[in-house]
Amino acid sequence: MKSLQDLIKRYQLASVLVLTLLLAAVLPLSLDIFRLNLVGKYLTYAFVAVGLVMVWGYGGILSLGQGVFFGLGGYAMAMFLKLEASDPVTTKIQSTPGIPDFMDWNQITALPAFWVPFRHLPFALFAVVALPTLLAWIVSFAMFKRRVGGVYFAIITQAVALIVTVLIIGQQGYTGGVNGMTDLKTMLGWDTRTDHAKYLLYYLCVVLLVGSILLCRWIQTSKAGTLLLAMRDKEDRVRFSGYDVSNFRIFTFCLAAALSGLGGALFSLQVGFMSPSFVGIVPSVEMVIFAAVGGRMSLVGTVYGTLLVNAGKTFFSESFPDLWLFLMAALFIGVTMAFPMGLAGLWESQVVPRWTKWRAAKPAPAAGTAKVPRMEGASGSFPVKDVPRPPAGISGQQA
Repeated sequence: MKSLQDLIKRYQLASVLVLTLLLAAVLPLSLDIFRLNLVGKYLTYAFVAVGLVMVWGYGGILSLGQGVFFGLGGYAMAMFLKLEASDPVTTKIQSTPGIPDFMDWNQITALPAFWVPFRHLPFALFAVVALPTLLAWIVSFAMFKRRVGGVYFAIITQAVALIVTVLIIGQQGYTGGVNGMTDLKTMLGWDTRTDHAKYLLYYLCVVLLVGSILLCRWIQTSKAGTLLLAMRDKEDRVRFSGYDVSNFRIFTFCLAAALSGLGGALFSLQVGFMSPSFVGIVPSVEMVIFAAVGGRMSLVGTVYGTLLVNAGKTFFSESFPDLWLFLMAALFIGVTMAFPMGLAGLWESQVVPRWTKWRAAKPAPAAGTAKVPRMEGASGSFPVKDVPRPPAGISGQQA
């Protein structure tokens, strides 16, 4: 038990346990399946926000193109699901049965070669992580090896997001264009639209998200995490100490991309479609807002920030359809101005000190109330301090 408590303190896992309890028990018991499915969609964005904590909060690298990696992971899973939904029997009314409908509409008569491996689920799962990581490595290697950072790197990632969006929309015959890939209903014959499937996918999302948080927390408490903080604050000093700063930043950026791709794949499974509207600049900036509202230094706080922003977005759009954009802008500006370090900063600066002060002010036990050990004797029990002692000068048996 003591070793478990030490482990929780060392990795600060108490907040992770509370978050897990909320996601795994409280929300499923209190929400209907429609709202719970919405929460599951929100949690797919949280993968991107967790990656941004590592890149932006710990690494000091602001990326405004994380939607690209989210979209690549989502499209990799959507390609597998779309091919399963495009079997020859289902598509027999097309000019070319056995290919996705948008290809048939664009006069493509055969499945492109780069689509063929996505018929197999293991390859699709590999591509969910590999494609975003590969693109992230190419971009980060080209930039960080040349010591490009700061606002210049943020602008470059925005440009990458724009380029990928234009590419996806322009190649409509191969990607579905602006409409994206829709009608994703089954995975290996399993209908993902049923209530039972939605519950399973929700819990799969929760498990993978908590696992991602634990992985990132382990990295933060390791030597690599210490170096990331040092590079963020004193980059030249770390470089003069003999460390290759660029390699650490490349690793962190690729890790965030892999987490984003995983979130995108779960989005395709739970929502049933993927489109370029989740790839461009606007969704990428929104994902940065998730991390900023939750706290860019807190892995758990950024999940709460993601849930808060998206829940507010849903509530305002349902209740005030003509004003919800203005209300969301007011929410962003208000939270940023009132709590510069996000919800996690509010917790650390306001709640924790007051809790500590309240615990310190609790009255201590009154003096003299400590339990005195007692000894049993022939005439009853009496306190040990009252045990009769031999007179002075008598030490026991004499020789």
